[in-house]
Amino acid sequence: MRHSRRSVLTATAASAVALGVTAPPAQAASSGSGSRPPATAQPPSRELRALLKEIDPDRIEATVRKLVSFGTRHTLSVQDDPARGIGAARDWLLAELRSYAAESGGRMTVEAQSYIQEPASRIPTATRITNVVATLRGSVTPERVYVVSGHYDSRVTDVMDAVSDAPGADDDASGVAVALELARVMARRRPAATIVFAAVAGEEQGLYGSAYMAQQFKAAGADVQGMFTNDIVGSPTADDGVEDPYTIRLFAEGVPTSETPAQAATRRSVGGENDSPTRQLARFVRDTADNAATGMHVRMVYRRDRYLRGGDQIPFLERGYPAARFTEPAEDYAHQHQDVRVDETGKQYGDLPEFCDFAFVARVAKVNAAALWTLAQAPGTPRDTKIITSALTNSTQLTWTRGTEPDLAGYEVVWRETTAPEWTHVITAGDVTTHEADMSKDNVFFGVRAVNRAGERSPVAFPAPGA
Repeated sequence: MRHSRRSVLTATAASAVALGVTAPPAQAASSGSGSRPPATAQPPSRELRALLKEIDPDRIEATVRKLVSFGTRHTLSVQDDPARGIGAARDWLLAELRSYAAESGGRMTVEAQSYIQEPASRIPTATRITNVVATLRGSVTPERVYVVSGHYDSRVTDVMDAVSDAPGADDDASGVAVALELARVMARRRPAATIVFAAVAGEEQGLYGSAYMAQQFKAAGADVQGMFTNDIVGSPTADDGVEDPYTIRLFAEGVPTSETPAQAATRRSVGGENDSPTRQLARFVRDTADNAATGMHVRMVYRRDRYLRGGDQIPFLERGYPAARFTEPAEDYAHQHQDVRVDETGKQYGDLPEFCDFAFVARVAKVNAAALWTLAQAPGTPRDTKIITSALTNSTQLTWTRGTEPDLAGYEVVWRETTAPEWTHVITAGDVTTHEADMSKDNVFFGVRAVNRAGERSPVAFPAPGA
């Protein structure tokens, strides 16, 4: 049987219905896939439900249209014109985020993270590249950091054309609008860990802004435990008109980009290709954001990114940080990286706001919010997690280091068959740093996650072999 894109998207929508997310009657009628939430799924807290209700599609639309109004936001465009070019967009983003920070009681700070990029690929002359970054400092474990971003630069067909109108509504005003809306609704709240909301530049020229931001975190020794980029999240409609309005793709690499030869040898020996920190982060998104509270199904894609493309998660992966990319379910390439024009058949090209679905973008923002807020409130991912391999035995002993969070309640051991994509079983271990399971480590995969007194769970840590 030949599977068309339409049949695949219909099956995905049916899976979303089975998982309990909102879907129109036509999709609900096609349900029956038998899918169900993973054993590790976490229901949203009352606090999170209240936060999600504040996400406003009208404000998201206003942000997208405002960014489009600057004509072009090409990285090489003018930076000192108050109405046109990337400099005007930068200044508006700074002002907007500072207005949110004013409501934070001093917990949120905003900076223009700027540097001079010397001539390089797609950068013909020395160019100032500026990321606009808002940091909401955690109230309990501020050293633990989570990042969400979109890129505010744009382009047309010729990547070096810094003059023509490049509206960049979907790519990537939509992702910036997600980051800004999360900053707005979270600014008045008190996350336990630190959340960073960023609009980065230089993406279309070569991920320059994100690389600079990731390197700044690395140089500071920051404990970045998760990063999400939202890039092309503006529309659920593919180039053939097929719509999948209740699904968002999440690209998550398996073999870590930053893997050392020694780590590669360990991975090959234990079969950990599907258990990188990024895959655990992606499973956490499914656990917390694939539900009726967001109205969305998170379709995990076991790849770093799409063919021939790359995004701002990659510089974070290169520096050893778990990072993943949100992208709409099926793209329409007539509305990205295209000159604004109408061809001889009357077809409109160009990345214009009329091709965005702002209710869809708001649901994508809810997915991000559910994952980020739970990450920030839950304990950090367990450290030094080991599976003891010093003796031949049919039982399995796991060890880890206890976290320092004041509300830490204990730990859970999770396991699954080696052929299963999701964790299928959860064992309560208690407030301990070791657990022995009466199961062979040769037959299944194990993991460990932390739990706080409010019942919020961390991402899973996959154990390395240890003595």
